[in-house]
Amino acid sequence: MLSRVANSIYWMNRYIERVENYARFVGVNFNLALDLPPDVDEQWEPLLIATADHYLFYKYYEKPTKEDVIHFMTFDKRNPNSIISCLYEARENARTIRETISKEMWESINTFYLSIRSTNPDNFRNMDHMQSYFTEIRKSCQLFHGVVDSSITRNEAWHFGRLGRHIERADKCSRFLDVKYFTLLQDSGPSGSTLDLMLWTAVLKSVSAYNMYRQTHRALTPMNIVAFLILDKLFPRSIAYCVRQAELSLYAIAGSIPERGHTNVAERTLSKIRSELEFTDVEDVFKMGLHQYLDRFQTSNNEVDNAIFDMYFGLETGHSQSQSQGHSQSQSQSQSSGQFKTQWMN
Repeated sequence: MLSRVANSIYWMNRYIERVENYARFVGVNFNLALDLPPDVDEQWEPLLIATADHYLFYKYYEKPTKEDVIHFMTFDKRNPNSIISCLYEARENARTIRETISKEMWESINTFYLSIRSTNPDNFRNMDHMQSYFTEIRKSCQLFHGVVDSSITRNEAWHFGRLGRHIERADKCSRFLDVKYFTLLQDSGPSGSTLDLMLWTAVLKSVSAYNMYRQTHRALTPMNIVAFLILDKLFPRSIAYCVRQAELSLYAIAGSIPERGHTNVAERTLSKIRSELEFTDVEDVFKMGLHQYLDRFQTSNNEVDNAIFDMYFGLETGHSQSQSQGHSQSQSQSQSSGQFKTQWMN
């Protein structure tokens, strides 16, 4: 397979996963707003900081109001990580490799993009309308992934797609948990308070984890929630599950399995993360500090992306603009948002 084609498949899936997760990020605050006491204001800046979008946001906006944050994360084409920007890039990558993907995949992503492009942002003043809109975005992304899984042969193309999807999902799951760190409401009461648990519940609901969590845990406690979203090996949006699926696809591309040992830097880097997750207890996470642990994971995840690029995508010159931008966006998002060192790369 040409590295250009593999790169397009990888980033097409990453972009679609990013679209879904940005819709879920907005869901964090929507879910929280439903349960907040009337005397507590909504907070939208934590979404920008957790996704490392705050530097670019303040370049164009003065204050992180609900309307401006939603517009910036959804419709603003100046934001390379907005939903409309990512959908455009995903569609462009799909368009250049139409001979490799299925007809159903192209129709799904093209219809999805056209529906978002035709949306009038001024129509979003009612919260119920906005919630249903972002729910439809998530469903469209899930439809695309369903089409991929049901119409593509399990060959190199499929594995590159699954690799990109789960690397992106693992990164965003860590950032969902980091929203809690940047939310000032945590200072309103001690850990385990009613308001504190509201934040944790909002995070669970935003990654569609609430029902599955309640099937395995009786109580809503920060330690159990963190263990579920980071270390659970069966829940499909947990970090441990995503890393394992990405590892299996990365080795399958080279015609090997993790049990035989790594054969390149990309495999070694990803297997190291998986191994550390397997031997990590939730107590270790809190001992280090949740934010610090997630910050380190995001850096390691970025190293995996760099290693994959060097191994498989950096073999040819003349990559398209959308592909090089995608690689840069991944690097910028994976920088340490907690230390405010993220620099946007054009």
